[in-house]
Amino acid sequence: MHRTDLTPEQLCEELLGRKLTDVDAEERRVLQRIASGQVMGPDAQEEASLHAGFGDRLADRVAAIGGSWGFIIAFGVVLLGWMLVNSRILEDFGLHPFDAYPYIFLNLMLSMLAAIQAPVIMMSQNRASDKDRIAARHDYEVNLRTQLEIIRLHKRMDQLFENLERRAGAET
Repeated sequence: MHRTDLTPEQLCEELLGRKLTDVDAEERRVLQRIASGQVMGPDAQEEASLHAGFGDRLADRVAAIGGSWGFIIAFGVVLLGWMLVNSRILEDFGLHPFDAYPYIFLNLMLSMLAAIQAPVIMMSQNRASDKDRIAARHDYEVNLRTQLEIIRLHKRMDQLFENLERRAGAET
């Protein structure tokens, strides 16, 4: 997009045929950016990472790890190992189970893990939905800017055709 010498008010009247006070805040912001010649702001990922604190980044990390096949497989191996170590089979080797069947301590650990992991994953999902809202707002702005630019080009083309018709009429 290029810089224009028109104010947002003039752009609104010229392109939309309305007063700047009659358009919503999003359209006003786009018109102001067009008038100033400002290129698009940061994209959704950049904007979200600018506002992300340590807890946000940690929640994203936990969700990424906790929702992976690697985690599920490793967790399954740990569970099988736990049950094997705490089974009666190992008593033959002089090992005594510290959490024999029905694995009460294991159940406690799993419950605590689920109680902590679930809200952390929900925090990450909330951040993802915030990113989606930012991306949707960004897409809306791109679409609005495109529409306004098409309207502007259409008006310029109409002016060019009118000038050509006038010249053609003056020459005959």
